Amino acid sequence: MSLIDLRSDTVTRPTPEMRRAMAEAEVGDDVFGDDPTVNALEERAAEITGMEGGLFVASGSMGNLVSLVAHVPRGGEIIAEAESHTLMDEQAGHAVIVGASARGIPARPDGTMDPLLVDRAFRNPLDLHEPRTALIVLENTHAHSMGQPLTPAYTAEIAAIAHGHGVPLHVDGARLFNAAVALGVRASDLLAPADSATFCLSKGLACPIGSVVVGAGGFIARARRARKLVGGGMRQVGIVAAAGLVALRDGPAGMIERLAEDHENARILAHALASMPGIAGLDPERTATNFVVFGIRAADPAGPAGALSPRELRDRFLEELRAEGVLMVEYPHDTIRAVTHYGVTAAEIERVVSACRAALARCGAASAPATPAA
Repeated sequence: MSLIDLRSDTVTRPTPEMRRAMAEAEVGDDVFGDDPTVNALEERAAEITGMEGGLFVASGSMGNLVSLVAHVPRGGEIIAEAESHTLMDEQAGHAVIVGASARGIPARPDGTMDPLLVDRAFRNPLDLHEPRTALIVLENTHAHSMGQPLTPAYTAEIAAIAHGHGVPLHVDGARLFNAAVALGVRASDLLAPADSATFCLSKGLACPIGSVVVGAGGFIARARRARKLVGGGMRQVGIVAAAGLVALRDGPAGMIERLAEDHENARILAHALASMPGIAGLDPERTATNFVVFGIRAADPAGPAGALSPRELRDRFLEELRAEGVLMVEYPHDTIRAVTHYGVTAAEIERVVSACRAALARCGAASAPATPAA
């Protein structure tokens, strides 16, 4: 029985066309700026996002890091959502490498920060005791709110606050194209108010490696220097950039339009899970992109599973689910995350639903389903 891996959309495999493009890619030395495939990818990334330039980097974390280096002076402060990837999941690179402090603002259920709280988070530049606010970072889609997409109007509102205080806005757009597809807008619409962004090729777009930083020309020049500083200068990297050119094609020839399939599979999964005894904290109507986040609880608190903590029950469920041939992953606040992606079909989602029912019964969160009469 083959595994169905829903831990992340980073587990995708490149398409056959990507593999061919990689094998046939024309290459050069990218540090010298003469890899034609990388150059073409950076130009395409800039075009599709409405920015002046692009920079190919190894990962989304590297993309965010070099963007912070390019934007934030040492000792500056970053405003970001308190549980954003930049603050929580990048080994505090903003502090360790950039030398910046961070001010976290809690997210609302839709993944946004209250603009009033953002505005009030700015430091007083005349107070010698305080750092100077240097940047606002948004995350789109917002992961911990179950992949909620942030709208162009909201991004514009936060950008106006940033620019009113004289600082730039960076968008961690790891799943930017999921947001664009979910909202029915262009990526350039989402980024029009922003000064820079990063998006991942190696998540829902199914490339094996890489992200792209986009922004104005002067910013890209600073980010390029920062990329070299953190060891991200790669040589004949057109071999992997070629997959990105395939992914960013328009229409069915690329990988953006098909993200709608992942969103539909996530909705099917969320609605099925929400109907199961033992599933907690899941409103399927909030499934906007390719994330499904939920908890496990004992359907019968008086039963054996009722004595287990939410984390213990979650871990048992994941073990039983693996035994059924399905992988999901632990997520904050004792929850579980399932991420739909390229390579997972609607038929496999049906198998996942059956596996979840069986796992819930075996871990004690729900009663075993009745066996049909002969």
